[in-house]
Amino acid sequence: MTDRDDVMDLRRLVYFVAVAEELHFGRAASRLAIAQLESDLGVMLIDRSRSQIRLTQAGSVLLERARDVLERLDRTHREIKRIGEGFSGHLRVAFVGSATYGVLPSVIQAFRSAYPDVELALSAMNNAEQKRAVIQREIDIAIARPSLDDEELKSEPLLHEPLILALSDTSPLLEQQVPRLAALKAETFILYPRKPRPSFADHILNICLEEGFIPKSQVLAQDYQTAISLVSVGVGIALVPKSVSEAERPGVAYRAYEGHNPGTALSLNYRRDNRMPHLFNFLKVAQDVTRRQRKP
Repeated sequence: MTDRDDVMDLRRLVYFVAVAEELHFGRAASRLAIAQLESDLGVMLIDRSRSQIRLTQAGSVLLERARDVLERLDRTHREIKRIGEGFSGHLRVAFVGSATYGVLPSVIQAFRSAYPDVELALSAMNNAEQKRAVIQREIDIAIARPSLDDEELKSEPLLHEPLILALSDTSPLLEQQVPRLAALKAETFILYPRKPRPSFADHILNICLEEGFIPKSQVLAQDYQTAISLVSVGVGIALVPKSVSEAERPGVAYRAYEGHNPGTALSLNYRRDNRMPHLFNFLKVAQDVTRRQRKP
């Protein structure tokens, strides 16, 4: 049977349901379609022997099944259309640990509110893990700090923010309103991630170098959460994005500092050939939320 025959069979089914529900041949096309359907099936579906037509036993069963088939087709059509427009389906998003503060929670909340039928799969990854995962299509969007560099990827800025000091809440440095970064060269600097390099750790070391020193004492942590835990127990100090100060952390205090502060950025990264509407809906929501939060 050809594709054209399949389409015609579906049309005949639609005609049959219309006639069967009204028990009236509205048009000659309906009569012809049902006659062809009966011929294909080799059974009589409508009894025309009386003045008022009625369904045969086979016709009654076909009506029940046809209604189910047409309802399923309609539901499938609506479901596919919603996925195609980005209102349903799923989206996989990975983010660096420090992005869980500041704008990202608001972005996630806004996206879920605008697209409640899209399943968001969220996972924390460092930049190297994100780059591998997004290139291999294991995730759709990577929220990186500062960005992922690869010819297969497109990167769009999300947020730029200053850096601040994270200190133990028992640190003597808290007695200074605005510590000078150059005066902290004797402190132990907690840097992250440990690997891969170059990374955010090297960004911090370059800032220190601009201030004329390299920290003699360095502790490398694998991720932000480990680094801030080490700060809380007094192991050392860390330079962190300002947004992390929005969430209280036991044992940790935050201070602005005086000195070179190029800040740090978050970006949205995705494959250039990824055209799924869910991705672009997420980008728009993220940019809208960030724009609103920038307003005074």
